[in-house]
Amino acid sequence: MGSTYTGKCGANDVETIVQGLVKTRVGRDAAIVAQLLRLQFHECAINGCDGGLLIDGPGSEKTATPNLSVKGYDLIANIKTELEKRCPGVVSCSDIEILATRDAAAMAGGQRYAVRTGWRDRRRSSAADVKLPSEEDTAAQTGATDPSLHSDDAAVYKKYVCRNTTSSNNILYLDTQSSVSRIDNSYYKRLQGRHGVLSVDQNLYANGTSTKWHVDRLANTDHFSWLFPQALIKLSEINVLTGTQGEVRKVYSRFN
Repeated sequence: MGSTYTGKCGANDVETIVQGLVKTRVGRDAAIVAQLLRLQFHECAINGCDGGLLIDGPGSEKTATPNLSVKGYDLIANIKTELEKRCPGVVSCSDIEILATRDAAAMAGGQRYAVRTGWRDRRRSSAADVKLPSEEDTAAQTGATDPSLHSDDAAVYKKYVCRNTTSSNNILYLDTQSSVSRIDNSYYKRLQGRHGVLSVDQNLYANGTSTKWHVDRLANTDHFSWLFPQALIKLSEINVLTGTQGEVRKVYSRFN
């Protein structure tokens, strides 16, 4: 799949520029991979992949409660600034998000995949449009006392992690620490062993559920390695703007 931007940024290769900046960031901050994946989901799940999440200001998508903990904006801003220096008004913020997420995923062990670009930025960003679970909603799903959780895990969580119920600063990895910065299928293997931290996750492997066989498939085969990229490709093409729709923003966080 050829790049939309071939020959449109002088002697510069847009995807190489994005990849280089992402690589530098991943090298000093592995958490950016998960941050970009979450950013793209929060972006594309609301009105499509249109850059609306990036807009600053009262009442923008960024200010909605579920988006208050989204991170990775600074990297998108850095990439946008660099591209505007090289070829002003050419590369949309929407495309930068998609390319940066794709590159970060590959650098974390995921299968590299081609994406379509040429999407435009929407001139709309409203917190009222955001219908996603907040952190509080997710926290309410914790499985620390869930009977389906492995008894050894439950004992550790009760004794060390959830001992202080007044604190919201306790950290618990949802994956093995060796895999927390990698894109692999260990999450599904943990569900098989009843090590899912959140009951909303562990319930995927409950007896009688329609999802149990999916967990087995993803844990016991290499299917996750190619299904995950397919999911991200589909996500990146939701309700996109093309042609003369929308705009190509000059600054990542405000409309032209």
